[in-house]
Amino acid sequence: MSVADSVLSAAAAIVAAGRRMDRLGWVPATAGNLSVRLGAEEVAITRSGGHKGFLGAEDVIRVDLAGRALDAGAKPSYETLLHCGVYRRFPGAGAVLHGHSVAATVLSRRAGDAIRLAGYELLKAFPGGPTHETATDLPVLDNDQDIPRLQAALEARWDAAPDAPPGYVIRGHGVYVWGSGMDQAMARLEALEFMLLCHLEEGRHTR
Repeated sequence: MSVADSVLSAAAAIVAAGRRMDRLGWVPATAGNLSVRLGAEEVAITRSGGHKGFLGAEDVIRVDLAGRALDAGAKPSYETLLHCGVYRRFPGAGAVLHGHSVAATVLSRRAGDAIRLAGYELLKAFPGGPTHETATDLPVLDNDQDIPRLQAALEARWDAAPDAPPGYVIRGHGVYVWGSGMDQAMARLEALEFMLLCHLEEGRHTR
């Protein structure tokens, strides 16, 4: 596949994912960003400021793994650096999704340094166990407008817990999830959002 064809394929996957996330209420206004790895050193990602429910191929730009735009005049989101951090750390990551759901936002505001998810059937969407009889701690990072400092805090968490799930939450902000490609990333995001919503509902009814 040529470079141009790879970019068009990545853009089509990003556009479709953005529309799905919008329908599910996970990317209100201009929130969120979505990306696909193009190769060892390049990433296709949504440009800054676009509504994810109305994306076109022209709203997807190329950046290098340092977050620098490779298309003339393109403006990547500052949070592009967090996508690049995933791709640098995990060579098998092929797509990254970032959304701002109500459940992720509310739960992260109440949580400590992790949200404990246990006993859910959909935990099988993540590495670590073939049944629901497992648990995982979803890392929660304090929000920080200094993205390199936030990335450094995230790297420290990954170093301390190398078996952490392929996702994390920024407090009061939103969730990041990744997978080997867009299909796996979306499946993991849907599974995680379902579990977070269940967790939120349980909290409402046990007070």
